[in-house]
Amino acid sequence: MEKLKETKLFLSSKMKTTPQIGIILGSGLSGLVRHLEIEEEIPYATIPNFPVSTVKGHYGSLIFGKLNGIDIVVCSGRFHYYEGYTMQEVTFPIQVMKELGIKKLIISNAAGGMNPTFKIGDIMLIKDHINMFPTNPLLGPNDDEQGPRFLDMSEAYSKKMLKTASECAKELDIHVQTGVYVGVTGPCYETPAEYRMFAIIGGDAVGMSTVPETIVARHRGIEVFGLSVITDLGIVGQVEKISHDEVLQAAKIAEPKVVALVCEMLKRV
Repeated sequence: MEKLKETKLFLSSKMKTTPQIGIILGSGLSGLVRHLEIEEEIPYATIPNFPVSTVKGHYGSLIFGKLNGIDIVVCSGRFHYYEGYTMQEVTFPIQVMKELGIKKLIISNAAGGMNPTFKIGDIMLIKDHINMFPTNPLLGPNDDEQGPRFLDMSEAYSKKMLKTASECAKELDIHVQTGVYVGVTGPCYETPAEYRMFAIIGGDAVGMSTVPETIVARHRGIEVFGLSVITDLGIVGQVEKISHDEVLQAAKIAEPKVVALVCEMLKRV
């Protein structure tokens, strides 16, 4: 809590407005920055207590600005458990954004698709998740002022925001899928057997983020909308070698559609 207060005090001194919505620019959404009316951009390295992203393609700055007239705060670059951070460090930006005033959170990521109807470049709207991380960001003493000890997760992802996203996609003629996201530690990509297992237990796509962020956001009473860009396939008979550069390239191709969808959503949420 002391670290959170220190970080909030530092950022509050630089803010011109109170953000209503937080956005985590994962793979497929980094181009959103070009549409922002930026008021302040602060490198993570200069923010007290903030981690620093170490992954190629994840730039490190917190951006305050407006999009379609809405005050937002954007994490340009995220943190992953596989980088060696604790779950509390991975989700610290969510805690900070809540303290700064956000009520809704939009998260994007790159994921491998197991659903046989998926193809590379598809956008999957996340309707639910399966947590395969070995730990949970809510382990340890609970602060009842922040959220309940035993968190209800029957609606981890906002049904209202999911419905809005589906309507926007239809109006924009953007093809989207809907499915369940499986969160794993990484940094290895999945074996064919692991892809099969995740599909059997109900997953449609698998990735290395989003789940811890969603858990903490819901604990703090923040509505969450998540989407995945399908950057590789783990369908039986279609598992091929994949590299991080190929994932980034696939996400880049899908990026204009993802950005258009999120921009339209922000007019309505």
